[in-house]
Amino acid sequence: MYTTADFRNGLKIEIDGTPYQIVEFQHVKPGKGSAFVRTRLKNLLNGYVEQPTFKSGEKFEKPDIEEVEMEFLYKEGEDFVFMDTATYEQMTVPKENVGDNARWLKENTACEVMLYKGKPIDIQVPNFIILKITYCEPGVKGDTATGASKPATLETGARVNVPLFVNEGESIRIDTRTGEYLERA
Repeated sequence: MYTTADFRNGLKIEIDGTPYQIVEFQHVKPGKGSAFVRTRLKNLLNGYVEQPTFKSGEKFEKPDIEEVEMEFLYKEGEDFVFMDTATYEQMTVPKENVGDNARWLKENTACEVMLYKGKPIDIQVPNFIILKITYCEPGVKGDTATGASKPATLETGARVNVPLFVNEGESIRIDTRTGEYLERA
């Protein structure tokens, strides 16, 4: 059990059978009346952000959430198949739970899979990943003074902007949080 005194950013709580993550909170003690806590909560099942207030001292359940290290194996139709690196069990994760992270997934990528009551609800890919460029326009010689960039298609199908000196067939390091090119690998 958690109380409002235990609140901190990133804490996961359960309200009415739904898991939430605290995005932001503020303890408020008005001059008149009882203290309360103003919060911003992210619903872990659908991603919506809510802004409820709670009485000071209110209690909340700890959700049945587990974060497991898994490895992406392959795509099966619209779903993604992951393997638990500790038990070697395979799990199929629906496309909607993978979300935008699907564009960074290639075979044998290690990921953190968040399970709620044994079912996958979220995937966290590594912050930095190395991918190969499958297609990009050749750079024009002498056109590097402006710091210009060109679009490139990666082996996973994702499109990122890269500097003009980067060529097709090269491997590059990408920041998956922003989707930006970092360096050649």
